[in-house]
Amino acid sequence: MDNRNDIRDFLASRRARITPEQAGLLPGGGRRRVPGLRREEVAVLAGVSIEWYTRLEKGHIAGVSEDVLEAVARALQLDEAERTYLFDLARAAIKPARTPQRRSRTQIQPRVQWMLDSMTASAAFVANGRLDIVAANSLGRALHSPLFDVPGRQANFARFQFLDHRAPEFYPDWEGAASITVALLRAEAGRYPNDTQLRELVGELSTVSEEFRTRWAAHDVRIHHNGAKSFRHPVVGALDLGYYTLDLPAEEHRGLRLTIYTAEPGSPSEDALTLLASWAATTVDTAAPARERS
Repeated sequence: MDNRNDIRDFLASRRARITPEQAGLLPGGGRRRVPGLRREEVAVLAGVSIEWYTRLEKGHIAGVSEDVLEAVARALQLDEAERTYLFDLARAAIKPARTPQRRSRTQIQPRVQWMLDSMTASAAFVANGRLDIVAANSLGRALHSPLFDVPGRQANFARFQFLDHRAPEFYPDWEGAASITVALLRAEAGRYPNDTQLRELVGELSTVSEEFRTRWAAHDVRIHHNGAKSFRHPVVGALDLGYYTLDLPAEEHRGLRLTIYTAEPGSPSEDALTLLASWAATTVDTAAPARERS
């Protein structure tokens, strides 16, 4: 797949956000025609020729050494997720063009579901890079119950975020949650540019949602590790939870991540989570585990 446009837009967007002062350069005289750094300034910071950097920013990244990519990443002050994305784009560029492929159906090992089910005080789920929920424990399904009540459709965070009218109510900080969702999908697209289902999802959301299109065009990327998130659940109300996300072993579950939500002990959110667990235990709709479509 030709990813030169993604490379060009990503590097240009990162360059535009850095001022000469932030880069440790003296501001040039006269009016600047572009926001942020000029290409020649990035080239100086990275220690490469302007011709070489210009070619790189036009998307010709195949064959560029890791040392040069590291230098460019430092010059553009890329964070961990952005640096990883740049290297993913470079790896994809040197591979022979491939026909877009559908990934085979995800097979969750039984011991993963056993592990999830053993977590009775935390909401836990496993998601793939497209943000489909492929497995969850009872409390995880209860916490995300609005995502599961569309018959015949895989529970997916991005579709719910941008296509379901209940999302702004469910996520008090909808703007922030939406930006994170798109940044996670953008990072996944860098890792797996030939994933047909991912491309179809992005195409669907881009067609329907202007909010998604705007965020996708920003080329922001993110790696999920840990943080805090607020919910306004239709059954138990406000929940302020912390979460950790861990990669499952790649040899068995490529691209799958386990996320665990917990509440601070003694907090109102812990009480609400306990109430949600009781509700889940008596609600048939949340009893069946999530299954990924073929």
